Amino acid sequence: MKKLYTIKIVLLIFIIITSSSCSQKESSSKPIQECKIVVNGETIEMVLVEGGTFNMGCTPKQEKDASENEKPLHSENVESFYIGKYEVTQKLWNAVLGEENNHSHNTNCEDCPVENVSWSDAQAFIARLTILTKKKFRLPSDIEWEYAARGGNRSLGYKYSGSNNINEVGWYIENYQDKPCGDKKTTHTVGLKQSNELGLYDMSGNVWEWCDNLYQKEYVQNNKKVHTGWPFPGTHLYFRRIIRGGSWGGEATGCKVSCIDFDFANYKDEYGGFRLVMECNSENEY
Repeated sequence: MKKLYTIKIVLLIFIIITSSSCSQKESSSKPIQECKIVVNGETIEMVLVEGGTFNMGCTPKQEKDASENEKPLHSENVESFYIGKYEVTQKLWNAVLGEENNHSHNTNCEDCPVENVSWSDAQAFIARLTILTKKKFRLPSDIEWEYAARGGNRSLGYKYSGSNNINEVGWYIENYQDKPCGDKKTTHTVGLKQSNELGLYDMSGNVWEWCDNLYQKEYVQNNKKVHTGWPFPGTHLYFRRIIRGGSWGGEATGCKVSCIDFDFANYKDEYGGFRLVMECNSENEY
C-alpha cells in the first residue's frame, strides 16, 4: 500500500511539471498583432511585421533556380510596419473607388484579388483610401515585401511564402484550375491556401503584387549608379516598378520569395494586383 502511494505521488509530481512546462511554452509564444480598419462597410485586416534584419535574395541552395535579380544574398534592415493579411480584393476596391472603376478580368468574384491594375491605379486607390480612413497607407518597398513574405522574424526559411511546397501556399499555372472561382476561373478567393509564418496569405501566387520602388538595375552598372542623380525628376515613367510573388498564370519559380520582376508603372494585365502597407507611427497605433 505504501509503495502504491509513493507511485501516485511521483506520477502527480510528473504531471504538474509537465503541465507547467507546456503552459510556459505557450505563454512565451508572442501572439501576432493585428488590426482591422473599416472603410465604407468593408474591413481591411492588417498584420504587424516587427522590424529586424534578414538575408535578402536566393540562398546558396537555391542558386541553380535563381535569376541574376535574386543575387547576391545580402543583409537588410527593416523597420516595423503593418501589411495586408490578404491582397486587396475586388470587394475592397469597389468600396473605395466604386464598382464602375473595377476592370478586373475575373468578374463575379468579389473576394478574389483585384487585378488588371497598374502601379498608377494602385496609387489612386491608396490616395482615396488614405482620405477615407485618415491612415497612412502605401505600397510596400521591395525589401519590406520580401521580409514579410519570408515570415519576418518568425521565418522558417521556406522557398515560397509559408512552405517549400508551392501547392500548399500558392495558386500558379499548374493548379489554378483547381476549385475555380469567378467567370474566367483564373484568380482565386484570397485566403484559401495555407498562410505563412506571420499569418499572411497568397504572397506566393494568385496575383503579382506591386512594390513602391523602382527597379534599381535599370540605372546601375557593376553595383554603381550610372549617374548619382538618376533617376532624374520627370524620368520615372521610363523606369520600371518592382513586382513580387508570382501569379496564377506563371511558373512556380516566379512564386519564390526571392524572385523579382518589374514592369512600367502604367502597365496592367489580369496577372497583377497589390497588397497594402500601413506605417507604424503615433497616428496608426492600435
